[in-house]
Amino acid sequence: MGLTRPATRRVTILGSTGSIGRSTVDLISREPERFPVEALTAQSNVSLLAEQALSLKAKLAVIGDEALLPELRQRLAGSGIEAAAGAGAIVEAADRPAELVMAAIVGAAGLEPTLAAVRRGAIVALANKESLVCAGPLVMREAALRGATILPVDSEHNAIFQVFDFDAPESIDRVILTASGGPFRTLSLSDMRDVTPAQAIAHPVWSMGAKISVDSATLMNKGLELIEASFLFPVPEPKIEVLIHPQSVIHSLVSYVDGSVLAQLGTPDMRTPIAVALAWPGRMPTPAARLDLAAIAKLTFEVPDFARFPALNLTRQALQSGGSAPTILNAANEVAVDAFLNGRIGFLDITRIVEQTLTRVPSGPLGELAAVHEADGAARRYAAHLIAPTDDDRVVRVQTRGRNRR
Repeated sequence: MGLTRPATRRVTILGSTGSIGRSTVDLISREPERFPVEALTAQSNVSLLAEQALSLKAKLAVIGDEALLPELRQRLAGSGIEAAAGAGAIVEAADRPAELVMAAIVGAAGLEPTLAAVRRGAIVALANKESLVCAGPLVMREAALRGATILPVDSEHNAIFQVFDFDAPESIDRVILTASGGPFRTLSLSDMRDVTPAQAIAHPVWSMGAKISVDSATLMNKGLELIEASFLFPVPEPKIEVLIHPQSVIHSLVSYVDGSVLAQLGTPDMRTPIAVALAWPGRMPTPAARLDLAAIAKLTFEVPDFARFPALNLTRQALQSGGSAPTILNAANEVAVDAFLNGRIGFLDITRIVEQTLTRVPSGPLGELAAVHEADGAARRYAAHLIAPTDDDRVVRVQTRGRNRR
């Protein structure tokens, strides 16, 4: 690497009250003098946002829900911490002078603030995979133009980042993303039809938010990571593979042309990849449990079952199609997962809705952000139509579901 570890690094956390955000706050609170905080943002958890801002002495706290601004101001009264609200204010927070921006807003909502940080040439610790899924060509083009550095925070991409030889990408044979397999790894399609949201968010290894947990249960999360990896690492799509590894000890692997396979191992604790990004190009201590391979005793691996988990093929299809196809896929998935979590559709309906949306909504080029918004909106409207059809097409939907279940 050959870079000097910075003595201090000012940080902004987009999505500070979510799972990644809280882990980032935990690490920064252990070395606050090394990581002064510029801004924190959250969507609706105003009490935790205010608590974090006061604890870390942030300069700015932003709440996405504008109706909560009076409460945020009241909680921060007398602290000297600036308070703001709304989607525009979150983008402005990303544009403030922090050397590193932790992009941890879940879903497509994280794209514009992430892009704002990229466009000012910041170091972007990317935990919001949807930014690359929805607008990978745009984000990477802007990063190159503005001199921004993108550091992957997803445990799998962070693992690859740590063992990938960027100086000799031609020496890479394959990149292998590992996946725990989620809570339904051994469940039959018949049994998966009746699973509940509570079962889907009960991940067997990782502690994550509801949306990401459901994505892990469908393996859509791994598919989105495949798309993300295609933009982060200079390897062609056919050389990116997925391998089921239930113990989640090996976080990903890079296979080289000489037969060497380099893997990054560690306990399943997101504070490790977050620390890699925060301290890059150095290292920092974390409270993560140390890996005891003797205690684990064995590591197992499986090939994914593409019939039971069609999301993997759908994401690869979208990546191969290019243009706005990944944007459409992601938008449809967000709508479908939300409907599942709210009891409006079944678990197997998630990928069915994504597949139908991907098939019916036309894909186009992604030149600018407006094209991303247009594709995203069209996909959301079509997916919502599939979830809540009119009386005229309700029969068609029932027939389709019947065919899928045979």
